[in-house]
Amino acid sequence: MTTLTRADIVDNLVQEGRLPRQQAVDFLEATLEVMIQALINENFIKISSFGSFNVRHKAKRVGRNPKTKKEAVITPRHVLSFKPSKYLREKIQKQKS
Repeated sequence: MTTLTRADIVDNLVQEGRLPRQQAVDFLEATLEVMIQALINENFIKISSFGSFNVRHKAKRVGRNPKTKKEAVITPRHVLSFKPSKYLREKIQKQKS
């Protein structure tokens, strides 16, 4: 198993997209910044044929440490979730089979 890094994405944009390296870096950074700002402001991004990102609010709650069984308060927070599109799920399933 390998990890896809920013550098890998930039390399792919340079090779496949035939972009100069600096332009590929700028494109990736701008795209990520637009996505981050959209999640901060609107809490939702939908990319056709890929999936949806959304920010959900989780309220304060009481949790339990499974080892010690001791109760603890879990602070309220925002969590990011991703739901892949049907197309993406099917494509991955087809490739992995």
